[in-house]
Formats: sequence, C-alpha cells, structure tokens
Amino acid sequence: MSVKIDKIEENLIVKFDYSPERIAKIKTMSGYKWDVLEKVWKIPYTEENLESLKRLYNNERIDIIFQQNHENERVIDSLEETLKLKGYSFKTKKQYRAHTNRFASFINKDISTVDSQEIRKYILFLLDEQQVSHTYANQAISALKFLYKEVLKKNTLIESLPRPKKEKKLPNVLSFQDVMKVLGALRNEKHRTILFLIYSAGLRVGEVVKLTAQDIDSHRMLIHIVQGKGRKDRYTVLSEIALEQLRKYYKLYKPEKWLFPGQNPKEYITVRTVERIFENACAAAKITRKVSVHSLRHSFATHLLEGGTDLRYIQELLGHESSKTTEIYTHVTEKSIAKIQSPLDKMMRV
Repeated sequence: MSVKIDKIEENLIVKFDYSPERIAKIKTMSGYKWDVLEKVWKIPYTEENLESLKRLYNNERIDIIFQQNHENERVIDSLEETLKLKGYSFKTKKQYRAHTNRFASFINKDISTVDSQEIRKYILFLLDEQQVSHTYANQAISALKFLYKEVLKKNTLIESLPRPKKEKKLPNVLSFQDVMKVLGALRNEKHRTILFLIYSAGLRVGEVVKLTAQDIDSHRMLIHIVQGKGRKDRYTVLSEIALEQLRKYYKLYKPEKWLFPGQNPKEYITVRTVERIFENACAAAKITRKVSVHSLRHSFATHLLEGGTDLRYIQELLGHESSKTTEIYTHVTEKSIAKIQSPLDKMMRV
C-alpha cells in the first residue's frame, strides 16, 4: 500500500500499512497524533509539513488525495466544456461525466497519470465484478476514449483498448391489446396525452418532453421533432386520435412555452416523471412483463411493420440513421414469427 495523504479541515490525514520504519518517520513530525477510532495519523496542515512528509517517504509511492481530487475536478470540467464545444447532447455530457467520475473513484489517483493497464483493469472490473452489460462497458470506453483523446491528448493510452462484443437484444414489444390496456388505465389527461403521443408517433421519451405547440402541425398531420437524437430534425406522423386527445388536454391545461411543463412552468416535464407515469399505468393495467416507456416506441414500429408499412418509411419516422437499426423489428413481428406453424403441430394433426 502507498502512503496516502489527504486533508480534512486543518489536518493532513496520513494512512499507510503498518511498519515500524514508517511509524518512526511520522513520529519525527511536529504535532503528530494517532487517531485510534479512524486509525490514521494526523498532522497539522501547513505547506511545510506537506513537503516534509514528501521528503520522509520519498522512496515510496505517495498519493496526495486532496490534490488529485482537485486536479480530477479540473479535468472533468474540461471534459464537459469540450463536449459542449463539440455539440454533444445534454444526455451524452451527463453520461460521460458520470463514467469519468466513476473511473476516477476506482483508480483513486490523478486521472491524467494513469497508464493503459489501469484503464484495462477498470473495464475488466466493470465486466467481471460489477457484471455490467456490454452496452454499459462500451459506453464507459467511449467516455474514456473521448477523455484521453480529446481532452488530455493521450490517444496512445487507449487507442488499442478492445471493446466487448455488442449484445444482440430484441426490443420488448407490447401487443395491441396490452397497449390499449396501458392507455386505458390512465385517468389524468396530461398523462394520457403524453403516452398517446409516444405510441402513436414512435417518439423517444426525451423527444416528447421537449415538444412545443409549434411542433404540432395539425394541417399536415405531422409532428416536428426538433434536434432529436444525433442533433437531427425530422417529421413523424400525427394521429387523429392523438390530436383529439391533445386538444382536450390543451383546453384543460393551457400550456405556454412547453407542451408538457413540469412543476416549474418554465421547464419541461422530466424524463423520469414520464417513466413513472408509464410504470404506474402498467401496474394499473396489470402488465407484469419487463417493459419500459421506450417499449411504446418499439411497439409503434412493430405494429406498423405488421400492418404492411415499408421498412424504409418506418426508418424515417423513427429517425434511424441506418436501416440495420430498423431491421431489428423484423425479428419480433407476429407477421413473420407467430403465424408460422410448428412442424410438430402439422405432424400431429395429420
């Protein structure tokens, strides 16, 4: 174990594994004190005392934690500034900052001084001990690659880091009947309108919360999604039923800036609030399957495909950059799977 030096209030906190030599050294310091409860040494904080400790243990690894924390905070602030300058979304900025903070806590040192082995050790820790999904691990790698390439200019540290193979998971889709149960379980008109729009237009939850009245084109029966995922604008369909529900809601609530304001009328409703609305609706509808509000978007795409809508149009409505992303719905449609007769049924009924 290295000699760890931290600062709490007016004291330097010194911690190390027991050895008579280390103890003999610290007892040469003026004002030293052993804290029996916390099992650490305390020295009055002065710059002179800090330099003396460095000299005393100059043949060992010294981790000056409070300086590392300050430096890491500076680097993470620089990370956020760089993400902003490059036009990354609020969601990505939040995720990359969180991943970098978790990495800094894991290594417990100045993140600008790590080597490639320490980065690999962290990713293995996530996969083996934390047992995170490959998607989560890949997101952590993306955050660290951005940090070391774009902020710290140390691309060689991480350029050869392998990525876990992407997991191929099918989307959770609700049947027509289950969607009707969920939507029918809602009594609050605002809540009904939000979920009606998500399902009827295939919206992401982050898109529905940011809608304004100007985004609803009732003449062309379109919804304008402004700066959706990937900073892209697009149009999607406006359902006649959803429009009726929207007009009913509008008369009752008379929203101003945002179509769905939060508790503060100047701010839009939070994503977490919409997630809770969906969870409560599922509970009321007795839907016990593992689904999320994003399942309504998956259901929209799958039901369109089952109804004969061309995959290219569905891709455009969802805002997918690649057709391969949209093709996943061909694996969950009842049209292609559920209606196929098993050879066992055919054999036994002859």
